[in-house]
Amino acid sequence: MGRMLISGAQRFSTTLLKSIPSCRPQNNLLSLKSHPRPFRPFTTSVATAPAMSAASLPAAVESLSLHTTSETSKFPNSFPSLNPVDIYRGHIAEKLGEAAGIEPEKIYSRLQWTNSLDKGDLVLPVPSLQIKGKKPAELCEELAAKFPESDLVTPNAFGPHLQFFFKPAPLTKTVIAQILKDKTTYGSNGNQGLRDPQDPSKGRKKIIVEFSSPNIAKPFHAGHLRSTIIGGFLANLYTVLGWDVTKMNYLGDWGKQYGLLANGYKKFGDEEKLLKDPINHLFDVYVKINAIVSEQDPAIKELKEQIKTKKEKSEDVAELETELAKLVDVSEDEKARRYFKSMEDGDADALALWRRFRDLSIAKYRETYARLNIDFDVYSGESQIKQESMASANETLTKSGVSEQSEGAVIVDFVKHGAKKLGKAIIVRKDGTPLYLTRDIGAILEREEAYHFDKMIYVVAAQQDLHLAQLFKITELMGYKDLASRCQHINFGMVRGMSTRKGTVKFLDDILRDVADKMHEVMKKNETKYEQIENPVETADILGITSVMVQDMSGKRINGYDFNLDAMTSFEGDTGPYLQYAHARLCSIVRKAELNVEDLPTANLDLLTEPHAVDLIRQLASWPDVVINTSKTLEPTTILTYLFRMTHILSSGYDTLKVVGSEPEVKKARLALYECARQVLHNGMRILGLTPVKRM
Repeated sequence: MGRMLISGAQRFSTTLLKSIPSCRPQNNLLSLKSHPRPFRPFTTSVATAPAMSAASLPAAVESLSLHTTSETSKFPNSFPSLNPVDIYRGHIAEKLGEAAGIEPEKIYSRLQWTNSLDKGDLVLPVPSLQIKGKKPAELCEELAAKFPESDLVTPNAFGPHLQFFFKPAPLTKTVIAQILKDKTTYGSNGNQGLRDPQDPSKGRKKIIVEFSSPNIAKPFHAGHLRSTIIGGFLANLYTVLGWDVTKMNYLGDWGKQYGLLANGYKKFGDEEKLLKDPINHLFDVYVKINAIVSEQDPAIKELKEQIKTKKEKSEDVAELETELAKLVDVSEDEKARRYFKSMEDGDADALALWRRFRDLSIAKYRETYARLNIDFDVYSGESQIKQESMASANETLTKSGVSEQSEGAVIVDFVKHGAKKLGKAIIVRKDGTPLYLTRDIGAILEREEAYHFDKMIYVVAAQQDLHLAQLFKITELMGYKDLASRCQHINFGMVRGMSTRKGTVKFLDDILRDVADKMHEVMKKNETKYEQIENPVETADILGITSVMVQDMSGKRINGYDFNLDAMTSFEGDTGPYLQYAHARLCSIVRKAELNVEDLPTANLDLLTEPHAVDLIRQLASWPDVVINTSKTLEPTTILTYLFRMTHILSSGYDTLKVVGSEPEVKKARLALYECARQVLHNGMRILGLTPVKRM
């Protein structure tokens, strides 16, 4: 019973969790490569992923480096050595503050990004300064006139907004020099993850991102895919912002269905098939045993109805009850219940088989996740929740008066606690068995004890909004208000029509295989380019995965979308293949230029004066701001929109900014610009979880 089900099976657990030591910034570079348990947000190869063993996966996963700085500023969250735009914010705040008699800090905090380059690089909404006595438009004109001559910016009054345009020459030198120096770390900011930026010794903030959470022996459906893509992105985002990130996968790995699966395996199991493809084989077994249950259910239900009818008429039902008991006793459903009871009672053989199913499934999942550039730190599940944690949670609920008795069951009536919209929730059934909320509460407390986290995110479909709202409210009512405030539900809409070419919903591997095949067909249409690709099958797989992920991230999370194989694999429009093509083309330009990239810092950047070059540099300058802004929206489309906007500027300038055939110094300067664009595109794609290709 997994997280995506609307039945309320949202269960959280915390044993198997590892304690993760914190890093300290050294020499202005926080290198996580030497970390005892390195961050592994990105894979470097997906070609062999389908055949990987669990043991070999870490070798295929690349760790990440990010920048921190020990510099200080009187402006909040200002790090000029990491973010070139912070140089300009500070400059504007100081100059305007001095000229107009306004506190620079007040100006700094009100400077905003612009939606498009024609509106400037930064804008100050003059009304936000709350200066009385003049109309905003008039005040804006006055401030523009008072702004002193500057080597860095040009002010422009536009209604009530004071626009600032960065002067091209100094911006070009600052931005290109920084990107060529920082490379993969450009845009990262490890200071954002420090508990106290003024005192790095206090360590980094800890976050648990819990996502994906499929059910063992059941299809990895659209909801799990969205959770996986969004959760992977969030883990990457917090990583490049310096947080101590734990990626947790809560598996549906416990319950009566495992009794059903175990008994089904005795009837239909095949050892060879289990070892070869555990998830699909266990699913086949599960389907077959459920078919038997479906055959047995009607007779049992009919007898129950007959007994109910006779009881209402006060007629004797002893004979029918005996018959019903016999039917139930031999039913697969009852056998499953008894088998699961033996698991809960600690039966060694039953637990050994369950553990084998679980371990084989996790090993297979690891291979699939590697193709999506994801390597989980923790595989958890309902099976890991301690009975004592649930008992303690239930006791606290009772003693604190949060829960109450209702017709033999234990419930929480949220209306009585001032949360009318949350209705009522059952905590313990009439038969004394705890429900999901009890497990959830116990698990949150376990995680808090194990991790002492600063934030915990649950990436779960919007259908579970009510359940998680109830969970967080109960946690608060129990006296853990601070703990509840550190938990966040990141929800999302559903995918419509996600299926394989055969028209049936299948496991993730089947979906990825279909899009890879589709991309392979598209690639073959260009024979010349196809022959130049060293490993077309691997490239087709990467492009297929990119297609799926970009389609998923193109809109806001809460919006659902139609799974469209033809649209997502197209090179027309803002698609995954188009994004990959933009990166591959930049790689091609660098190759054909036949210059050493390491020599580019000596390029004469004064030669980059064309409007296309200037606009591209302005766009590249804003990348660190985009990353920070994304930490506020938590929307992958924030980064994706930026990348597409940047590639559009790129593609419109290729004819003007030619490299091959240009004068040597011009060639070198333009190549520096293109290499910087490639680097930023690469960095953005990797935060999204994509693998940039060099040829296609």
